Amino acid sequence: MVNWRGRKRSGNVIDVRGQRSPGRGVKVGGGIGTVGIIIAIVMFLMGADPMQILSLLMGGGGGGPVVQVPSGPQTPGKVGDDEGAQFMSAVLADTEETWGRLFREAGSRYPEPKLVLFTGSTPSACGMGSAATGPFYCPGDQQLYLDLSFFRQLQQMGAPGDFAQAYVIGHEVGHHVQNVTGTIGRAQQLKNRMSQTDANAVQVLVELQADCYAGVWAHHAENRRDFLERGDIEEGLQAASAIGDDTLQRKAGRQVQPESFTHGTSEQRMRWFRTGFDSGDVGRCDTFAAAGVNLGRG
Repeated sequence: MVNWRGRKRSGNVIDVRGQRSPGRGVKVGGGIGTVGIIIAIVMFLMGADPMQILSLLMGGGGGGPVVQVPSGPQTPGKVGDDEGAQFMSAVLADTEETWGRLFREAGSRYPEPKLVLFTGSTPSACGMGSAATGPFYCPGDQQLYLDLSFFRQLQQMGAPGDFAQAYVIGHEVGHHVQNVTGTIGRAQQLKNRMSQTDANAVQVLVELQADCYAGVWAHHAENRRDFLERGDIEEGLQAASAIGDDTLQRKAGRQVQPESFTHGTSEQRMRWFRTGFDSGDVGRCDTFAAAGVNLGRG
């Protein structure tokens, strides 16, 4: 169990749960999308082909153009007293500590992202986010979006435990790190020149790097701040395994189609999370170099 009680809370949580969300649009930011996978499974059982839905809902960090949706300014305010919101706030604060220090050591400043807790749907700079799309990160406003009901679905997918939930935040924060360092933008430019199959392969590398960054955070959370307890990393590995593309396709009753992968296999996701956790070194997370892909420099 994550040792989060009594810890610092983040001042960057926007709790809009229960508020009506104006506007409409399509979410095109990055996210794990397990709830969307369950919807796709239901569609398959009804005779539809869920692969197009999988491709849409699991597009990854910043995988498409920004679609503006009218909405009022969102600023951090009072966060709910419920355990789920307080836990997310504590986890986000711990990621801020790790990445703030790592950026300082590299001679730069870490711009802290905001976490929007919502119910049902909410507007973002990347379009309308919904519970059906799962947690996602929007590069356009540098915010993470999460409907806490996602974690019930994550548990049903075989990933229980509070660190499995913390891993989700660590992964989305990993997309934020990719955004501020220019990786998401360069990856998108590369994908724009490719076939869909090759673009999917690049998106897999984006997602695996975010998994590795989640592992880097977990390394420092355990070694520097005693944030984690025995068994937590195993929960993270279990979560990474449960949401591998191959595992999800098998659960959907489909033949595994590697060319459609956008997040990586269960083995890949666990391996890259473990790489980040074992080393604590951001430099070990270059999934692009490991795959022989030249992403270029900003």
